[in-house]
Amino acid sequence: MPRSSRPAARQSDRGRLAGVFASVVAVIALAALISALTGRDFFAGLRELTGDGPQAGGTAAPSQAPAPPADVREAREVLAGIEVAEPRPRGDYERDEFGSGWVDTDGNGCPTRHDVLARDLDDAVVESDCRVVAGVLDDPYTGERIEFSSDDPQAVQIDHVVPLSLAWRMGADEWDRDRRVEFANDFGNLLAADGPANGEKSDSGPAEWQPYAGYRCSYALSYIDVTHRYGLPLAAEDRDALAGMLDTCA
Repeated sequence: MPRSSRPAARQSDRGRLAGVFASVVAVIALAALISALTGRDFFAGLRELTGDGPQAGGTAAPSQAPAPPADVREAREVLAGIEVAEPRPRGDYERDEFGSGWVDTDGNGCPTRHDVLARDLDDAVVESDCRVVAGVLDDPYTGERIEFSSDDPQAVQIDHVVPLSLAWRMGADEWDRDRRVEFANDFGNLLAADGPANGEKSDSGPAEWQPYAGYRCSYALSYIDVTHRYGLPLAAEDRDALAGMLDTCA
């Protein structure tokens, strides 16, 4: 009579459960270590390790690595379907129309500015109150490496890829305030960038300003994604510029 395989199956199940348990314990231990070393909230560290960190509210920071061809094809299709419209006058636009400063939209206890700095800087030093006080930025706009310190916070600024003022002129003036606050704090629309380069960009669209050549593909992918997700139209010259930037994708 053939032997039953049930005992072996039970042993296999126990082995899998033990492996899962060990993985969970390892993640918890690593989150505790990160909290001890950086002073950050334990649960915020745990959310980041399990993929529910600052990026949960939007797209992760675009990579400077070559984009997958499928992503580029999809971006071209999306771009072709975006409505073309002329920007409206600025009218009575004020920055406060998108909320007063940075807020905590993902509920991790940290304002968006410091979440983005922690995401984008290498070797970020984060205080217990969420403030990022040091780190190194591989700047997406100039291609330079920038030493960031809280002694000179404007050396690295947080930029809206799709500028707030331009979004206002393309239809955000008709949104309610909650939608505008969401847009202003959307991680997929935010990048840590060189302060002077950010100032040079200001509220320009892609036809007027573009980052250094090595980042134009990623910039275009991000700009198209944000425009599409929020249902904003594009000026004809900006759509043409984005199409040209997609041509740089490897």
